Amino acid sequence: MQIAMFSALILLGIVLLLSLYIITKTLKERLFPNPHLPPGSLGWPLIGETLDYLGTGLAGEPDRFVRDRMEKHNPQVFMTSLLGESMVVFCGPAGNKFLFSNENKLVNLWWPTSVKKLLKSSLINVVGDEAKRMRKILLTSVDPDALKRYIDRMDLATQHHIRTHWEGKQELRVHPTVNLYTFALSCRLFISIDDPVHISKLAHQFDVFLKGVIHFPVNIPGTRFHHASKAADAIKEELRSIARHRRAALDQKIVSPTQDLLSHLLVTADASGKFLSESEIVDNILLLLFASHDTTTSVITCVMKYLAELPEVYKMVLREQVDIANSKVGGEFLKWEDIQKMRYSWNVVSEVLRLMPPIRGAFREAIVDFTYAGYTIPKGWKIYWSPVSTSKDSTLFQNAEDFDASRYEGAGPAPYSYVPFGGGPRICLGNEYARPQILVFLHNIVKRFSWGLLTSDEKVPYDPMPAPSQGLPIRLKPHQSSA
Repeated sequence: MQIAMFSALILLGIVLLLSLYIITKTLKERLFPNPHLPPGSLGWPLIGETLDYLGTGLAGEPDRFVRDRMEKHNPQVFMTSLLGESMVVFCGPAGNKFLFSNENKLVNLWWPTSVKKLLKSSLINVVGDEAKRMRKILLTSVDPDALKRYIDRMDLATQHHIRTHWEGKQELRVHPTVNLYTFALSCRLFISIDDPVHISKLAHQFDVFLKGVIHFPVNIPGTRFHHASKAADAIKEELRSIARHRRAALDQKIVSPTQDLLSHLLVTADASGKFLSESEIVDNILLLLFASHDTTTSVITCVMKYLAELPEVYKMVLREQVDIANSKVGGEFLKWEDIQKMRYSWNVVSEVLRLMPPIRGAFREAIVDFTYAGYTIPKGWKIYWSPVSTSKDSTLFQNAEDFDASRYEGAGPAPYSYVPFGGGPRICLGNEYARPQILVFLHNIVKRFSWGLLTSDEKVPYDPMPAPSQGLPIRLKPHQSSA
């Protein structure tokens, strides 16, 4: 009992010291402001404007936090405080271009303390040459050559999922059902886990982990971050066990070095002959599960929502996918070349990504003092960019609130105006993987079903990614003859 009380007092002391540091830092910035900082508000001491940021996401209005401040302070750049950090928000195509073009020069990737603690030795916590080394090793497992080998496995897994969870159902909730699919597929392709019970246990822990990824890093029982930390520890322990068994199997030549992402990371060294450590492998697999599954779940769910609301768009997607299905010999799986033919379908997905991007934004840190738009950005200050600062801008997208898949034909949107996956050296790792995964699912679902929404005007809050508040309940309508 005394040890527990002592530990609790130490934890309380750490929290108080951290709070005192943040409050002192914030008060200093309020009392002695830099006259050349961008306009804006640091909000309340300690919490800044975090509650408004989180609240607009939960209200299903993720663009309102940025758009309101662009109008109030400056359309190019403004100051705020989020998650205990003084922060500058870069807006518009010029802001996106500046940040993406100055990686490792003026800015480096940065994530809130909660993310850093949960994904300790992963790619998101390294910068410079070390980041380039790690990213190169990781990207070779999800580059086009690797993805070409995944397509038939994606198709097989998707067909199995639809037979198991969709066929024979009159009604279902899309988001939780698709979530099962995307997580199971990532587990199969990345770590070769096929057992549904095993996958379900990991998925439950992963959902808890996700809720605390971007939150106040207060590790006290009952908080989101505490639950997320426990879940992350459980997932990592399981991944560590899987990695050790796989290493032994590789040593005994029981499995192939090209079997999946895990085998690739265990056997691949950089140019100097250095291998990733066990902790780096485990944390990066957790990162890739995060990057490849939750965002894709959100995108597929939102695509199905729009296809239900826009029957003419659905018909054109169906026509394209049926043409591809009819070109296949009976029982033949999709190939990489088929994915390239799904141009209209990907235009539809792209428009959904514009209207409902899967992430609200990402962070950088100033590594030197620099000037932007006439304002000084001090070294050490955090920077935030968001795809919503451009995605609904009527000066960049005509009739910006309307759904129009033709925007992506020809030259497409103006440079740096459409950035749902970010850009530059730190573009989202799951970018290349997401495209075939979404299109393979779309191919298989539209050629079997049409569907109607059971709830009109369902709110889609961001927590932290878009997910319909009721899971998007639909009524399935099987086609008379399913391919």
